[in-house]
Amino acid sequence: MQNLAQAFYSWYGQTIHHPKYRWFLVAGTLLYLLSPIDISPDFIPIIGWIDDSVVAVLLVTELAEILRDVLNGRSRQDHTAEAPESEPTTIDIT
Repeated sequence: MQNLAQAFYSWYGQTIHHPKYRWFLVAGTLLYLLSPIDISPDFIPIIGWIDDSVVAVLLVTELAEILRDVLNGRSRQDHTAEAPESEPTTIDIT
């Protein structure tokens, strides 16, 4: 179960940071939160609200990270791999 949750969190984070899919995922998340049909029905007290609260926290966290990066002038690629550029190798064949 933990691997499934980590896989979902990773997928969600990568997808929401992709400009092409961001607004589709935000709209889908809001639709999920407003819809009475979800993983655990909302009419069951506490248990029904847990999945909605987890998804809402995930959405707010990722959007806050995007907003912070935009305000700081950074992109997701700046965070992932800041590999130093290596100098090109030349071969002397003389």
